[in-house]
Amino acid sequence: MEISGRIVLIGETEQVGENFSKRLLVVETADTYPQQLPIEFVKDKTTILDNYKVGETVTVDINLRGSEYKGKYYANIQGWKIAKSDGTPKDDNSTDDLPF
Repeated sequence: MEISGRIVLIGETEQVGENFSKRLLVVETADTYPQQLPIEFVKDKTTILDNYKVGETVTVDINLRGSEYKGKYYANIQGWKIAKSDGTPKDDNSTDDLPF
């Protein structure tokens, strides 16, 4: 799944516990009713955001995550790849290792 829009915020990398880090990216969509969507990048994907800045238009590949805790349900948007809106990736962590 993809989300396209303008970067509103790039947060600092946060350490959560000993072996887990996360970083927040907020993207504003260009819909009729624009939405500011918080997207989390986790673990080794946090460094992908180092090459981007507020105001750039990007497309973010995401996974929707959900969980239940003590009878309450939570949703999360997790990013794993980002590219400038022209489709040119700016990260070196691409998972596309196909030989053709």
